Amino acid sequence: MQGVILVGGEGTRLRPLTSGTPKPIVTFVDRPFMGFMLQWLARHDVTDVVMCCGFLATKVREVLGDGSGFGVRLRFVEEPEPRGTAGALKYAEDLLEDRFVMLNGDVLTDVDVGAQVRQHEATGAVGTLGLVPVEDPSAYGLVLLDEDNAVTGFLEKPGSDQLRDVDQYLISAGIYVLERRVLDLIPPGRAVSIEREVWPRLVGEGLYGHPAQDAYWLDIGTPERYLDGTRDILAGHVETAVSERLDAERQDLAGDVDPGARVTGPVIVEAGARVAAGARVIGPAVIGAGSELAPQAVVESAVVLHGCRIGPGAHVRRAILAGGVQIGANTIVEDGVVLGEGVEVGADCILSHGMKVFPHTTLPDGAIRF
Repeated sequence: MQGVILVGGEGTRLRPLTSGTPKPIVTFVDRPFMGFMLQWLARHDVTDVVMCCGFLATKVREVLGDGSGFGVRLRFVEEPEPRGTAGALKYAEDLLEDRFVMLNGDVLTDVDVGAQVRQHEATGAVGTLGLVPVEDPSAYGLVLLDEDNAVTGFLEKPGSDQLRDVDQYLISAGIYVLERRVLDLIPPGRAVSIEREVWPRLVGEGLYGHPAQDAYWLDIGTPERYLDGTRDILAGHVETAVSERLDAERQDLAGDVDPGARVTGPVIVEAGARVAAGARVIGPAVIGAGSELAPQAVVESAVVLHGCRIGPGAHVRRAILAGGVQIGANTIVEDGVVLGEGVEVGADCILSHGMKVFPHTTLPDGAIRF
């Protein structure tokens, strides 16, 4: 089976992690994020994958290579300019087979794609939209189905008065099984939205939905969801290959963890990292290769990527540190803060309230307490 993944966006919601790194290859737990998608597809026999790229496409190619490290054959198409979800698909037309799976490139999931394909075949559908249930539909566009799972319409961010006759709130999971003839509905050479310009034309013409009731699904496009996804991978709430490296305590302490340090909960300490006596790591947490925690430093529910230095008595809680960040003594970094690559924060600072500090910024001792 063939897959097409759309990764043309700039990942603006994840900045500063994506300031110089495309979202598909931002480190997520222990590998590029796209590695999770490719391995998930490979488990469902989707092994010929075309990536529709835009922002910093060369870096994506360099990191992912030919895909063999993730169990797939990987080819790349680079849009000359942003063309929207359908326009990007149309641009890859020459590489596409008679049937394929189209995917948004920012989803962490273990949806059973094989079951979606089987339903698609059984109904003779032109397109089958993977759907997941939500409790609060106010921020989403809902997909409406009849008793045979045929799509009957869409509700964009509906109000309460529009939900009276809706039995279940189903939204698109960004996973579509499509027949090649869908491409005939997409005009070439311009930006086209598949959600707004193609799906409505297929209602009543072979468009179906496939509700995945018990699957895990998360859009990791924001720092909060990046941390939530990290937590769920380490805890085993979503099926990934990370579980294979974790022990019964959901830990892999490959680095140098002093016997006087304390590590609790689901935690990865990568090889080459050092956790000093008196330091604490409270999971879910990741300590990247080459990072160091000084005595009495605390990392809790946070991601510390490669080559970071966390000073004595510093606290990092529910925050993300990109590679090479340095945190001074007794500084607090918490509450959704994201520090870009190479940021240096001096001693006795407080960073909180979702603050974002862009790459290679330096904050002197006591410069900020917010």
